[in-house]
Amino acid sequence: MTPIYLDYQATTPLAPEAAEAMRPWLDEKFANPHSAHRLGREAAAAVEVAREQVSAALQAGKEGGRLFFTSGATEAINWALKGALSRLPDSRRRVVTLATEHAAVLDTVEWLGRMGVEVDVLPVGPDGLVDLDLAASRIDDRTGLVAAMLVNNEIGVVQPVAQLAELARDCGALFLCDAVQGLGRVPLPLDSCDLVAVTAHKVHGPKGVGALWVRDGVILDPLLHGGGQEGGIRSGTLSPALCAGLGAAAKLLSERAEEDHAHVVKLAETARARMQGWILNGSPVERYAGNLNIRRTGVDAARLIADVRQVAFSAGSACASGSGRTSHVLRAIGLDDAEARSSIRLGFGRYTKEDELILALDLINEAAERQLSLAA
Repeated sequence: MTPIYLDYQATTPLAPEAAEAMRPWLDEKFANPHSAHRLGREAAAAVEVAREQVSAALQAGKEGGRLFFTSGATEAINWALKGALSRLPDSRRRVVTLATEHAAVLDTVEWLGRMGVEVDVLPVGPDGLVDLDLAASRIDDRTGLVAAMLVNNEIGVVQPVAQLAELARDCGALFLCDAVQGLGRVPLPLDSCDLVAVTAHKVHGPKGVGALWVRDGVILDPLLHGGGQEGGIRSGTLSPALCAGLGAAAKLLSERAEEDHAHVVKLAETARARMQGWILNGSPVERYAGNLNIRRTGVDAARLIADVRQVAFSAGSACASGSGRTSHVLRAIGLDDAEARSSIRLGFGRYTKEDELILALDLINEAAERQLSLAA
């Protein structure tokens, strides 16, 4: 029996339309898109169609900017941070970010700190949200770049990125938005952003491809050196298949936005009603409905995951699952180790069926009750 899948923040099922868009470029149309012959030009044309589809999902038509394909959001974020900060004057070599950011941001800014960049990591409140007054006091004319995630990958909280971006712009700093979990799900204030990172596999596209949107006038140093295949500044042979998959997935985001939103809200209401006795982590209001991070006193999340093999769910970020440490996001909102270790993350979306969700939640609740009864 295939487990019921409730781990949408780790990755999403590949949309059939995305798989279909990829197939020709995996089979007979295998040419290098950077080759000058006819087959290469056909592959290059497919890449450009995908670029337009992703740009449309970002609603980039009204904004001046360029979309560059990358290997994923981790590369896009590394490139944005390192490429932008290397171009800034010494008086602006300061980056401000949040304690609940993805490791792709936090580990990169830590590295930048060792390279001489001043790093300021702002705390968040128990609801997972940054205090805008605090942010205003810390984003100043020495700041070169501010980085903030639109939707948190662990607790689903939606940060006030438009306001943070305004604070950055008022001080002459660039603003980077990690929109990986938010693209197509919550409004993205692209007009406030200078750099936006996205990835395919969180929006029903393939793994191994993402993109970085760069506003006109923002200059980045290359992260990868070589042939400069992407706009002369990003090197590496693009995969037309992966780009086409991302493009098709992005197109679906636009076409299915209302349908997907209504479905996820209904699932969230069902889940919240079913999980009595569990405490929600993060803001109950400023959040994406398809991410439910909850805890129950006395429950061991790792054991729960092992016991409920009929359901695929997690205790936090898949990126940090082998570290042995409790979640930095849950620590940042004030949870102690026991509370963090009793927390689970349930992620659902487009292809989650309500009856399967109910069955999965009942299995999780039953296993939790067994744990608690044995501990009594």
